[in-house]
Amino acid sequence: MADWDIKKLRILRTLQELGTVTATAEALHMTPSAVSQQLTGLAKALGVTLLEAHGRRVRLTDAAQLVLRHAEAVFAQLERADAELLGYLQGEAGQVRVGAFSTAVPALVVPAVQELRRTHPGLAVSVREAEAEAAYELLAEGSVDLALSLAAHAPTPRDPRFSRVSLLADPLDVALPAGHPLAAEPGLRLADLAGEPWIFGSSGPWSQITTTACENAGFVPEQAHAAADWNAIWAMVAAGMGVALVPRMAMEGVGAPGRARGGAGVVLRVLHADQPRRHVVAAVRRGSEGAPGLSRVLAALRQAAAAQARGDGAPPPA
Repeated sequence: MADWDIKKLRILRTLQELGTVTATAEALHMTPSAVSQQLTGLAKALGVTLLEAHGRRVRLTDAAQLVLRHAEAVFAQLERADAELLGYLQGEAGQVRVGAFSTAVPALVVPAVQELRRTHPGLAVSVREAEAEAAYELLAEGSVDLALSLAAHAPTPRDPRFSRVSLLADPLDVALPAGHPLAAEPGLRLADLAGEPWIFGSSGPWSQITTTACENAGFVPEQAHAAADWNAIWAMVAAGMGVALVPRMAMEGVGAPGRARGGAGVVLRVLHADQPRRHVVAAVRRGSEGAPGLSRVLAALRQAAAAQARGDGAPPPA
């Protein structure tokens, strides 16, 4: 029977994900020569060729792809074993590490942690803010146990490494200067703002979400100013420099709630006719769903998402 060395299989999977021995070595805190030695040993133990030269890089062989297909099932089963052992050994105790993008922290993660402190005080939750795409990298490498991200920037549901849970369809409202001619327009639609100067990020998830929402409404937004920080965006809108889409969850950020209700020179309008939304998902490593602590954190996040969906903190329609 072949020797299926778990450590070496994880190295092979990391090489598949990152593409080069150098990147694999950096990610696993190893030297390139150590990575090569481990993979050579795995190939010898399995009796197959795993890598072949491809220019200055290496490419996984068909045999390596076959090995990894079976290894994914092994990794998932080990996650299940760890989850069951954790439940047996710790019960209500333990730690769950959560990686979440910025607006999800105050709107979803903080309420979930507050609820867990009340109901399960022995369960510790540590939070790490990370961009939507980076949260999955942290999850894959084992730095966090649960990742909160946006569906548009997450791996597909078919990715064998993760299990995904849809949490929330977060509405996007439009922020206009208080004196804007359309600030009190009845039945305001996103398409009515096609000729306006827009404020959104120069790259990353928020740039794509804004442009996609506008394109779905039939126009390409003219980016007058680039900003990713909500306080900066709010200040520019209040100064009459442009308009911006604002996720409902961003209103839970520091200082946002009062201003989100029309103060500080900004009117926030709900786009009832063509309300764009961004979809928030939670993900865990496949097989770990049964860990008691992780299950409780997911349940608390669902509860916080349900409260958000009911309209807690939603702006009144102008």
